[in-house]
Order: sequence, then structure tokens, then C-alpha cells
Amino acid sequence: MIVNTITEAKAQFSLLIEKVQHGEEVIINKAGKPVAVLSAYKVHPKKRKPGALWGKIKIAPDFDELPDDIAEAFGARVK
Repeated sequence: MIVNTITEAKAQFSLLIEKVQHGEEVIINKAGKPVAVLSAYKVHPKKRKPGALWGKIKIAPDFDELPDDIAEAFGARVK
């Protein structure tokens, strides 16, 4: 963790950004007290909404039925 004053951070901003890109965290102080943190940006994947496609997809009634020739190829007994 790197600690800088505002003045130091302004003078070394590009260097601090490089350090942040490599995983370090930078704390910026004003009058000896922490006021800001520079840290790497984290991408948060969007949460999926259950049922978002409800009513938009149709599955044929015979979807689960296997043609006889394919069933036989897998060793199933065909009527």
C-alpha cells in the first residue's frame, strides 16, 4: 500500500496509475488524514434475471422424443 499527500499524488499521478494497474493500492492523504483511495477497476458481471425469456421461447412437444434410428445407435430397444 502506497500513501501519498495530494501534492505528491498530483506530481506522480502517472506512476501511481501504473502501480495501481499492477495491483497496488494508493491512499491519498490531506492534512495527514486519508481522503481517497486509488485502486484497480473491477468489472462486475451483470446479474442474470431469472425468467427473462419466459414466454419468448417455444419448445416443440416432441422435443424429447428420439428418432428410432438414433435410439438404436445408442443401444436402445425400439418398439
